[in-house]
Amino acid sequence: MTVRPLLNLLRMEQWTKNVFVLAGCVFANQILNVDLLTKSIIATISFCLISSSVYVFNDCMDLNYDKDHPRKKNRPIANGLISVKSGFIISAVLLLLSLIASVFASNILLTIIITYFILNLAYSLNLKKLVIIDVFCIACGFMLRIFAGTLAIGIEPSEWIIICTMMLSLFLGFSKRYAEMTDNLSTKRMVISKYDKNTLLIFLSITLSCTIMSYGLYTISDKTVVAHNTKNLIYSLPIVMFGLLRYLYIVIYEQKGEDTFKDILKDSQLKTTLAAYIIFILSVIIL
Repeated sequence: MTVRPLLNLLRMEQWTKNVFVLAGCVFANQILNVDLLTKSIIATISFCLISSSVYVFNDCMDLNYDKDHPRKKNRPIANGLISVKSGFIISAVLLLLSLIASVFASNILLTIIITYFILNLAYSLNLKKLVIIDVFCIACGFMLRIFAGTLAIGIEPSEWIIICTMMLSLFLGFSKRYAEMTDNLSTKRMVISKYDKNTLLIFLSITLSCTIMSYGLYTISDKTVVAHNTKNLIYSLPIVMFGLLRYLYIVIYEQKGEDTFKDILKDSQLKTTLAAYIIFILSVIIL
């Protein structure tokens, strides 16, 4: 087994999703708190390890499907560079390392990591075949990341940021399903046949609206104003709205959306929007 197939198997590019764990310190205005930031970094590392464990496990379980998929057939297990047996062993090792790392932060983080693995195990074995529930499973994964970056390290999360994260996760999940439905690949996941374009567009409209509304309410909530000692976070709302609407546009009209973070990095407007948002948030919170 060479290093390159192993790195491809871990899908390290997907670790960008774990920035949700670090969001707890940022939005609680604790980014300069060394103790909490250290625990947040440990939580992020734990989620990187457990997410790779889940990816490897899924690749082992989906071997027959992936071998016939135009893109997924090039994954290390699907193309035979790494055996299924080795894949299960690697997944177990990553799971163990994640559990060990989580103990250094808190027992709550350990519980969250175990819950995340069980959720994804259930998703891989059955829940991914159930319409709507499949996307809620994805959203729950992001919710657990938020809890890992807040409750697990001693930060009380805002109710509105929890709701906003849930709505955003559902929006991105249904965007992925819409993109998978509209692509020209002959091989599609089983659950796609249970969706239709019009229903998904309704789901996208609802979750997008709820995301924008809950984010706006988060920025003006009393808890947020007290935590950051400013009412200026509301002025980030136009940036958030533009970014979400731009993403919806490329999903519908440019057939993007299957890989959120890759699509963002390939779209100049979304990259600029993301940079503007980060700069604005940090300037308001820190300065």
